[in-house]
Amino acid sequence: MTGRTKLIVALVLFAALVAVALVVDVPAPAELRAWATGAGWIAPVLLLGAYSVLTVAPIPRTSFNVVSGLLLGNVLGIGVALLATVLSAALGFGLARVLGREWVAGHLERGRFRALDARLADGGVLAVASLRMIPFVPFAPMSWACGVLSVRFWPYLVGTALGSLPGTVLVVLVGDALTGTTHPALLACFAGLALIGAAGLYRVIRRTKPESAAPAPAVS
Repeated sequence: MTGRTKLIVALVLFAALVAVALVVDVPAPAELRAWATGAGWIAPVLLLGAYSVLTVAPIPRTSFNVVSGLLLGNVLGIGVALLATVLSAALGFGLARVLGREWVAGHLERGRFRALDARLADGGVLAVASLRMIPFVPFAPMSWACGVLSVRFWPYLVGTALGSLPGTVLVVLVGDALTGTTHPALLACFAGLALIGAAGLYRVIRRTKPESAAPAPAVS
């Protein structure tokens, strides 16, 4: 397929999507909430499964958090989103550890890799939680990175849960607010989380001395 043909196909698809968006009657947020409520336990279970599996790939969690609040409300939505976050983090870590750890281990003696490995491994819960609190640190790639490095599983998982908690709660509340039941969270909250995460990460870097730290053994 030539470049010109690809461009034509892309334009046709874009025009079709625009036409569908103009023609299809999109349900109001309150109607979507009513549908999810009527579906009973199926809605949270399906959302939990989709969220947990799909975000192992680099698909933004924000969309799933908004949907959790929109469909399930603030309490159930926060619970499902947090559980899915932990499951996704565990899956991403496990896959990376099984598939990529052996290859990466041979490169950890190099200066920069050794420093990164030592700081994350020795930083434990605080290092992981701090990174998870910074909104622009991508979720899935960080899970993969921790899996191939010497980060231990349980500190990683606890750090992920703690660091993801504030941002997840805020975004779910934003999703819930679309139905008109909760006031939207302000973007200033995300800036505050980023600052807290950066401060924690700075503390980890300051107290860790990678020059004298030997690479930590992998613990699955």
